[in-house]
Amino acid sequence: MGEPMEPTEELVQLLKEIRDTQREHLAEYRRVTQRSLELQESIVARQAQFGTLYRGIVIMIGVVVLGLIGLVVHLLGRLG
Repeated sequence: MGEPMEPTEELVQLLKEIRDTQREHLAEYRRVTQRSLELQESIVARQAQFGTLYRGIVIMIGVVVLGLIGLVVHLLGRLG
């Protein structure tokens, strides 16, 4: 077996660049992941707001329809 090679300055520099690039990629991945989670939380909150608004509108429409039905029944009772 041969003697282990002493790393050259060029090899050491290349390995440092690879390490630094991997660190940058990891930092960018973390940033993008965090932003994605923030957007998902925002979407869930908006969906909850929309659901509340939708229920309110449905209830209001139901009250109006019941009121109209009551009015029609009342008017038909006066005619009959």
